[in-house]
Amino acid sequence: MIDLHTHSILSDGELLPTELLRRALVLGYKAVAITDHVDFGNVEFVLNQVIKVAEKINKLNQIKLLPGVELTHIPPTLIPELAKKAKENGAKIIVVHGESPVEPVAEGTNLSALESDIDILAHPGLITEKEVKLAVKRKIYLEISGRKGHCLGNGRLVSWARQYKAKLVINSDAHSSSDLFTQERIRKVGLGAGLTEKELEKVFENSLKIVRGKLK
Repeated sequence: MIDLHTHSILSDGELLPTELLRRALVLGYKAVAITDHVDFGNVEFVLNQVIKVAEKINKLNQIKLLPGVELTHIPPTLIPELAKKAKENGAKIIVVHGESPVEPVAEGTNLSALESDIDILAHPGLITEKEVKLAVKRKIYLEISGRKGHCLGNGRLVSWARQYKAKLVINSDAHSSSDLFTQERIRKVGLGAGLTEKELEKVFENSLKIVRGKLK
């Protein structure tokens, strides 16, 4: 199992990065990205802390940690600049907090994110046809969210993604140990969003492909 969108106490999560990884390892995870919420004030600090943990944990060859960030409630015009700054500071995975239907995310966030150098647009809500086509063009992954509220747009996302062959991933957006997926829960999120079993397997392959590419 792989999760490319989780949070620790470095933002609004409940666990230290190392404890989060231990609990994920026990559940059978092979790799986790810790993508704490950042803006221009904390991006260097957060990445510095997670990178320190990754340097130690990854040597043990039990579970792989990818240091990442989630650009959260950033004014759309500033997303490209912050994405670049995160990458310069060592982020392996850059997630943007998309236009979830349950939070007051600025209109235009999805589009600006997809025009930026990022990896995943998380919980994009009522994503448009234009935005899905742009994700395909720029080879950016779109997230099927396992988090309450954020998941309300999953069915719409799968429908558009199937039509335009957009690449999908499933993430928990975990903030606590109880949010981490089991294999059965991942299946339910994917199938509940409208994926077929064959499509679900492809989504799992997408996550594995990202991890392999980032750990080279």
